Amino acid sequence: MDWITGLQRAIDYVEEHITEEVDYEEAAKRAYSSSFHFQRVFAVICGFTLGEYIRCRRLSLAAKALIESDAKVIDIALQYGYDAPESFSRAFTKFHGISPSQARCGASVKSFSRLCVKLSLHGGTTMDYRIEKKEAFDIVVRKKNFAKPGEQTGKEIPAFWGECHADGTIRELIGYIPKEDVFGLMGISRYDMEAPDFCYGIGVSYAGGEIADKTLCIERIPAHTYVVFKCVGKMPQAFQELYRYICTEFFPTSTYMPCGVEIEAYPSDDVQNPDYTCELWIAVEKKTVM
Repeated sequence: MDWITGLQRAIDYVEEHITEEVDYEEAAKRAYSSSFHFQRVFAVICGFTLGEYIRCRRLSLAAKALIESDAKVIDIALQYGYDAPESFSRAFTKFHGISPSQARCGASVKSFSRLCVKLSLHGGTTMDYRIEKKEAFDIVVRKKNFAKPGEQTGKEIPAFWGECHADGTIRELIGYIPKEDVFGLMGISRYDMEAPDFCYGIGVSYAGGEIADKTLCIERIPAHTYVVFKCVGKMPQAFQELYRYICTEFFPTSTYMPCGVEIEAYPSDDVQNPDYTCELWIAVEKKTVM
């Protein structure tokens, strides 16, 4: 089953259960994908997370119910996932710019339409990549667990980098980089497709020696085959565009699929330079036929 068909099946499932607690795992199954991969690719393709889509659809439908029915506000709030009128009113006002009572009196509301996946022609894009087989290697890293891709992850990871810059962790890590090293400073994502969260670390290759900082640890990255992409441009915009290409054009037509490790390899911290060049290493395995 191709990604377009699977995505539409997942969206149909969400819409069928829009007034219930949506099971993200079940939505992902409809797309023949893991929950982690489905949520990540959904956000990349659509520009908003699955959680944001569900919330916006509920608030849009709630406004329609307010206008077209005589149901009590509290009943509409409960129907669309809000336990109290106050929380519903705050969310409604933030989304529509008016209160529920104003909507009922005829003020203009916003409409957030249902997603419908349409076939369109893509491709014709030239993108350099290479396949590398790398044996297991050690890293020294500061790591943190994050929720599966969602609304906060895009803010929390940059904040983690900012924290590591501010407290001197980045400076210390750079001191451990071996002379013969292909990565430089790394952002390392490690995830189990079925786990409720994923681990993100900031680290460098480790060649031995004592680690004084107790917030750092030594870990082993297992042997993997990687597909490696070059990323050129100002961060994070260039990285976001690269990842959109990878999700929408490379993996759907490739014989490979990601398998749980991604490495952002940064040669320097000059990330605001429009000519900045870094690499993204994605551990892959051959796709299985469904």
